[in-house]
Amino acid sequence: MIVRHLMPALLSRASQYPVVTLTGPRQSGKTTLCRCAFPEKPYCNLERPDSRHFAQHDPAGFLAQFPDGAILDEIQRVPELLSWIQVRVDERQTAGEFILTGSHQFELNRHISQSLAGRTALLKLLPLSLAELRDAGQPTGVDHLLHTGGYPRIYADHLDPSVMLGDYFATYVERDLRELIQLRQIREFERFVRLAAGRVGQLLNLHSLAADVGVSSQTARSWLTLLEASYIVFLLPPWFANIGKRLTKSPKLYFYDVALASWLMGITQELHLQAHPLRGSLFENLVVLEMLKARINAGLQTNLHFYRDSSGLEVDVLLEAGNMIKLFEIKSSLTINQECFIQLNKVAAIFGERVVKKVVLYGGNEQQKRSDTEVLSYLDAGEAGRAAV
Repeated sequence: MIVRHLMPALLSRASQYPVVTLTGPRQSGKTTLCRCAFPEKPYCNLERPDSRHFAQHDPAGFLAQFPDGAILDEIQRVPELLSWIQVRVDERQTAGEFILTGSHQFELNRHISQSLAGRTALLKLLPLSLAELRDAGQPTGVDHLLHTGGYPRIYADHLDPSVMLGDYFATYVERDLRELIQLRQIREFERFVRLAAGRVGQLLNLHSLAADVGVSSQTARSWLTLLEASYIVFLLPPWFANIGKRLTKSPKLYFYDVALASWLMGITQELHLQAHPLRGSLFENLVVLEMLKARINAGLQTNLHFYRDSSGLEVDVLLEAGNMIKLFEIKSSLTINQECFIQLNKVAAIFGERVVKKVVLYGGNEQQKRSDTEVLSYLDAGEAGRAAV
């Protein structure tokens, strides 16, 4: 089993809160991690119809089965159970009593804010990070990562990524979305997701996306919200402050699993990536995602943004803490030339002394030091993003 880097944060939160809630995409390894972290706790999967029926119709009796707490999987299936858990933990004041998991973040967070506010720690488990794969001795070549992604089952069961991701997407559409909304425009929705994949690393333009699919902007917005809630896509917010510049306010679009984006683009073999026109965008998605995972796995606030002004001056990632800023430029090339530093230096000049580090993350394997800028391999993206500003 691949060791998950979220484990220390999960155990730490369980020693401080009566409830820990772990969210993340389906098949990201939430159940495996929780059962490994808390082997003494009984486990109940609320996807099971009999367990769900029991919890819905006799919540007090259901919880009485677990005098010392339990791992309750897919808690969003029985949200009314959260109020009963609140009563229980308020009475006992025991740390780490219940470990909850869920795979629909917005719906679950809404119920938690109503019932368990202040009583639960919230953590996320995303698909396997590059660092986790490297620690497990798995291949970490760029094209391999872009094709294979990070869903644990691909590695545990030696699955063909294209087959697994195709089944994953079909199941997601047929099951999750039909339960969450009345999705009648299946073909339009699939086209929407595929076109979204073709826009990774770009500024989000919902009007353009809706027009290309042939649906209203309101429908496109609701579909995007659903994709966010189900951990399919995430939006990287722009950095914004009053610094005398007209700054972009639109977020940039990325996928939580870069291989799913590749599959949606029609990339079914690793060799398809070698000359693909969007390989650079997928590489950017990979690196931003690794920085995001590293911070989430350490239990940190993400604090990741990008910078772009009305003149087109842009830097791919801006990490802010207090009055200090790190700037990151992402290049998929295997070599570094002077052009890689132009945008980075121009943005750094705007912030002046606030910039404590400038970094270029590229597709090669070696580290370099160029005057006042670090050049790091994509393999070091997670560590670079997690390190304190």
